Amino acid sequence: MTGIDPTAFRHALGSFVTGVTIVTTLRPDGEPIGLTANSFNSVSLDPPLVLWSLNRASPNLAAFEAAGYFAINILAAEQMHLSQRFARHRPDKFDGVPWQPGIGGTPLIDGVVAQFCCRHVASHDGGDHIIFIGEVEAFTHSDRRPLVFAHGRYMDMAEREPA
Repeated sequence: MTGIDPTAFRHALGSFVTGVTIVTTLRPDGEPIGLTANSFNSVSLDPPLVLWSLNRASPNLAAFEAAGYFAINILAAEQMHLSQRFARHRPDKFDGVPWQPGIGGTPLIDGVVAQFCCRHVASHDGGDHIIFIGEVEAFTHSDRRPLVFAHGRYMDMAEREPA
């Protein structure tokens, strides 16, 4: 690595406020999988493209690389418990979590702020991560308050008048 201190770099990156998502897909055997990610961003409006990234060490990497579709579920402010649940390595992440199948069967979690059903169109090397790019084939959204994360913690984004 360069002369950059990785701990200080991570701390500096943490000052950027992000939304919190659960990215979902299906394993080849049809089992739903999902994980918490805040590495989500828009890429293009025409065509509608989004990206997210996954650590190369993730046990879910092979399933996401093989999947034709994935879904981005942007969590609502009151869904911190889901973020924490899907951030852990556990076999029963979907037990008791209401969801519906989206395009390609990808799990769409109930009650979220927005959902993007994406066809996996490209993957790129991103150092210790793989960057996934998806073309959005369907989406939903609401006016609910999103769950946000900064400085290593969840934060409440209270309604405010625009500046």
